[in-house]
Amino acid sequence: MKTSYDIIIKPIVTENSMMQSADKKYTFEVHKDANKSQIKTAIEEIFGVKVEKVNTLNVKGKLKRMGRTSGYTRSWKKAVVKLTADSKTIEFFEGM
Repeated sequence: MKTSYDIIIKPIVTENSMMQSADKKYTFEVHKDANKSQIKTAIEEIFGVKVEKVNTLNVKGKLKRMGRTSGYTRSWKKAVVKLTADSKTIEFFEGM
């Protein structure tokens, strides 16, 4: 089994994800093979919070061209994690 740090790759800091942090929703890039229960336990273990709900989606790679040749950027998995009302916030997103 993978460790929690292998499942959670990096947080996603965009304008939309920062607006959702007011509702205690945080966005992360996760391992492609991770399921919702693994993501939930990894977030709870790393940040010490209580997770209420996890939504995941697969992001397909975009078609990019360089002259004649074309290829795709990598595809990845995104997870939006909603914390419980009595849970503390994740400190990483507070300073943004």
